[in-house]
Amino acid sequence: MDGQCPERPHSRTPTGRMSSAVSQNSRISLPVSTSTKDASCMKVPQDSARRDRWSHPTTILLHKSQSSQATLMPQEHGMFMAEAYSAATCFKMLQDMNSADPFHLKYIIKKIKNMAHGSPKMVMETIHDYFIDNPEISSRHKFRLFQALEMVIRASDVLEETWEKTFTRLALENMTKATELEDIYQDAASNVLVAICRHSWRVVVQHLETELLTGVFPHRSLLYVMGVLSSSEELFSQEDKACWEEQLIQMAIKSVPFLRTDVWSKELLWTLTTPSWTPQEQSPEKAFLFAYYGLILQAEKNSATVRRHLQALLETSHQWPMQREGMALTLGLAATHHLDDVWAVLDQFGRSRPIRWSLHSFSPKNSEDLHWKWASSTILLAYGQVAAKARAHILPWVDNIVSRMVFYFHYSSWSLYSRTTEALDLMLQSLIMQNPTAGELHFLLSHLYTWLASEKAHERQRAVHSCMILLKFLNHNGYLDPKENFKRIGQLVGILGMLCQDPDKATQRCSLEGASHLYQLLMRHKAGETLQAESQAPKELSQAHSDGTPLWNSRDQKATPLSPQEMAKNHIFQLCSSQVIKEIMQQLTLAELNDLIWTAIDSLGSTSPFHVQAASEMLLTAIQEHGAKLKIVSSMAQAIGLRLCSVHNPQAQEKTLHAITLLARNHTRELVATFLDISIPLDSHTFQLWRALGAEQPTSHLVLTMLLAWLQERPLPTGASDSSPCPKEKTYLRSLAAMNMLRELQFAREFKQAVQEAYPKLFLALLTQTHYVLELNLPGEPQPKQQAQEAAMPSPQSCSTSLEALKRLLSTTGHWHDFAHLELQGSWELFATIHTYPKGVGLLARAMVHNHCRQITVVLRQLLPSLQSPEERDRKVAILILTEFLYSPALLEVLPKQAALTVLAQGLHDPSPEVRVLSLQGLSNILFHPDKGSLLRGQLRPFLDGFFQSSEQVILCIMGTVSDTLHRLGAQGAGSQSLSVAISARSFFNDERNTIRAAAMALFGDLVAATADRELSGLRTQVHQSMVPLLLHLKDQCPAVATQAKFAFYRCAVLLRWRLLHTLFCTLAWERGLSARHFLWTCLALSHLHSHSHHIKTWAALFIGHTICYHPQAVFQMLNAVDTNLLFCTFERLKSDPEPSIREFATGQLSFLQKVSARPKQ
Repeated sequence: MDGQCPERPHSRTPTGRMSSAVSQNSRISLPVSTSTKDASCMKVPQDSARRDRWSHPTTILLHKSQSSQATLMPQEHGMFMAEAYSAATCFKMLQDMNSADPFHLKYIIKKIKNMAHGSPKMVMETIHDYFIDNPEISSRHKFRLFQALEMVIRASDVLEETWEKTFTRLALENMTKATELEDIYQDAASNVLVAICRHSWRVVVQHLETELLTGVFPHRSLLYVMGVLSSSEELFSQEDKACWEEQLIQMAIKSVPFLRTDVWSKELLWTLTTPSWTPQEQSPEKAFLFAYYGLILQAEKNSATVRRHLQALLETSHQWPMQREGMALTLGLAATHHLDDVWAVLDQFGRSRPIRWSLHSFSPKNSEDLHWKWASSTILLAYGQVAAKARAHILPWVDNIVSRMVFYFHYSSWSLYSRTTEALDLMLQSLIMQNPTAGELHFLLSHLYTWLASEKAHERQRAVHSCMILLKFLNHNGYLDPKENFKRIGQLVGILGMLCQDPDKATQRCSLEGASHLYQLLMRHKAGETLQAESQAPKELSQAHSDGTPLWNSRDQKATPLSPQEMAKNHIFQLCSSQVIKEIMQQLTLAELNDLIWTAIDSLGSTSPFHVQAASEMLLTAIQEHGAKLKIVSSMAQAIGLRLCSVHNPQAQEKTLHAITLLARNHTRELVATFLDISIPLDSHTFQLWRALGAEQPTSHLVLTMLLAWLQERPLPTGASDSSPCPKEKTYLRSLAAMNMLRELQFAREFKQAVQEAYPKLFLALLTQTHYVLELNLPGEPQPKQQAQEAAMPSPQSCSTSLEALKRLLSTTGHWHDFAHLELQGSWELFATIHTYPKGVGLLARAMVHNHCRQITVVLRQLLPSLQSPEERDRKVAILILTEFLYSPALLEVLPKQAALTVLAQGLHDPSPEVRVLSLQGLSNILFHPDKGSLLRGQLRPFLDGFFQSSEQVILCIMGTVSDTLHRLGAQGAGSQSLSVAISARSFFNDERNTIRAAAMALFGDLVAATADRELSGLRTQVHQSMVPLLLHLKDQCPAVATQAKFAFYRCAVLLRWRLLHTLFCTLAWERGLSARHFLWTCLALSHLHSHSHHIKTWAALFIGHTICYHPQAVFQMLNAVDTNLLFCTFERLKSDPEPSIREFATGQLSFLQKVSARPKQ
């Protein structure tokens, strides 16, 4: 059944795992897993088993003479029979091993192992006899017997000299024998020899040394045994291990002449560079040979020979990881006595063309390229091994080695191994001992920062481990000069703090411990303490190091973690990572805090999600704890804004924005100015920064105040002499950006309350800003420099931004009535030019008066100081609003009549002609001349007679004059003339002339707006009768007529106090579909159901009834429960109407309503 196991490929080197590292005192330690010896179990061809299955006798022979049996006493005879039975059983199991399937073979080996524990001598004797009695057994059977023999020898406590010699001879004969099983057969025999070494290693080694020094390159199996012996930790005691390593060094010295033998050297290089059948694992023989080669080169005295061999080794393939590690080990061992030569060879190799190619190319084109792709990794490993083996001799070279290791690691596609990190730890400690300064510490750690920020977990883990080892070394030995300040220590704190959040638990632990040691260093440095080790000079330390003073490396750290007593003694080691970082922050200077914050900000741009998350937490903690003491935050805020777009993690984004909120508590002015600079154009990420800026109510008010201050700077841009913006231009850009932000922030919930409270200031500021933007667009002859400047600046876009901001202000703060007046008239277009701008402002102020706006008094108090402003545009906007507010009763609450006269009289002396004219118009207001009312009302009748003139222009002029008269009458109103004006205006609703229809509807709307509640009784019928014509004219072919019809219809609805006025406004302004028509028809009819006139209510009910007949579902979707009940009650009353036709219609409609209302709404 063995045939089920796959055959191995033909190879001169078997599988096996080992370590390529060599101990710090040049002793060889090559650990090999027991899987090396067991992996080949049962991997043999099946045909040999078939040949050998019937080649042995089936009877069990007891190899004892009959005479000896006859002389035995009964008790002894029983013992003999028991032993004979065990031997026969063992013999039978050895025989069955040949044909057993894998499962049965495993059972047999286990039985033999148990038997060997009780009677090892008997089992060994049986195995020996089996070999003697069956010399022709197959290689496969012998392979399994060797495995059993190895197991028995290992299980024996004592190995007699006879058996030692016998089995040594048997192993030596078979370990070089060529069979169809190739290496696994030889390894099985070799493992018997290794097992014998457990009992008598010196005898075996003597045999090996004899074979090794014959001058002929040794057989692979010999190297295999040497490799297993070198890597084994259990075969030797500590004393024997030292003796073995010393003997190995002596063998290497005796092998030096072989380097000059061409055949031996070529065979050596061929063996080293031939890949194993599993290239990811190093075979014991190859691992030993790399180390042995290094020891031979170490003993060679001729530098030229050493360089030639090392160059030849480096010119071989670097494709496999174990190959690269082996080369590095050879170079490191050679560097012990030939540091200059190894350095020169590595330097020359690093400058060669293949290496330069491998550093910059990542797409090999052929198999040859693969040999060099990872060559930089070999150099990196080699420098680490050189540092580890050369020890004190390397100190003058250590700066160069650190730099080169970092360089080659950056370009290498190789993973950092523990041995190299140990070498790096020793180098860092050696260097800090030579120059124990804070500057040197920064220099050393800066080489690790690239690895600490790596996206590969194992690279971060090993780099932070080295960092922690160095900090612990300094903390416990106190080499640093306390008189020198730390350099960029905030950067280190930031990096360690972020790595405390690393997904890798080992990295978390190392980072936390490193931060704790750093805290103690800072505290000791701050207090100016010195430790006992500070009394030693660096020179003495170096000498102590060369003599064996313990420097710490990765293995030491693993072996001696912090004890519970040490942890308890220092409270810092009992804190969690966030508390440790906060404790460290307390000890940092302002400059160091800035370094820490910048480190966190830079990490926000990382492509690693965990780095970004940790950076946001670090940034938030730093600003939360120390944001108030920061001096200059503008550059920080700008950098955060630029990196926010790359933060995709919602939690990290939230923490980053929260940091901005906290920073704004003490640095609002700087942040507003900074964010204005990056808000043209405004993107979603920058808008998030503004929202974070106003997340707290006190700050949001302050932000709006500052935006208004920037908005009111309003410098007129001038030509620039160079490409950089001058201060005026920067202010101009910030003013435009402030206008843009005031528009956008009105929809942000964080600023809702602040915008509401700042409404008067915003209202006036945005009106003035619109005028300012119109000034920028005044036509002129632009100079070439001015044209270039305008091309580089954001366009005001015909004041659309400031106007949009004004619209949003009205609609978001509850002043939609004022917004509706201008929207339905299409009057926003008046703000598009400097010439029509005054009319637009006047209409907006007039709308506030008509709608009895609650903000009139507050706005009035705000604009009075603007009348004394040095800026003409401020005075102009203020007087435009004031002249309209004169018609509001609320004006006298703020400005008594005499005071208003004084203000207007002062305006007559204003430098601006426009302000003087407006002031004069204000002085003629009816407020100051009450008797003017009767005079104006008396002129209305002659004007109405003029409506029937033949000239269209005359009629338009008269209608406009009547509208103006109604406006000037103000609160006094038209009195009894209102009805005449209404009738006259309505008579022209269906005039064939477009302009006349539009003017008549505008006049009717002005009359409705000017009508007080006391005058409504006479006009109510006229208003009701006008609704249907106005509704029909919404679809007038003339746009001007349709616009005036909308506005007049809306004004009538306001006068009649319709419900859902806001919905009505939206429908009139923007909706165009069937739902809009349904809504308007239903609103119109439902309003008439409340009429006091029986006639109107009847016809309204008939109208709704006919509408329901044609569009039942559409109408019922527009009605609520109250409306539906009203319809039922109305038709119920109409069933008693005197008119028979109405009674019949009401009865039928009531029945139909009950059926339709019962259907579910779709």
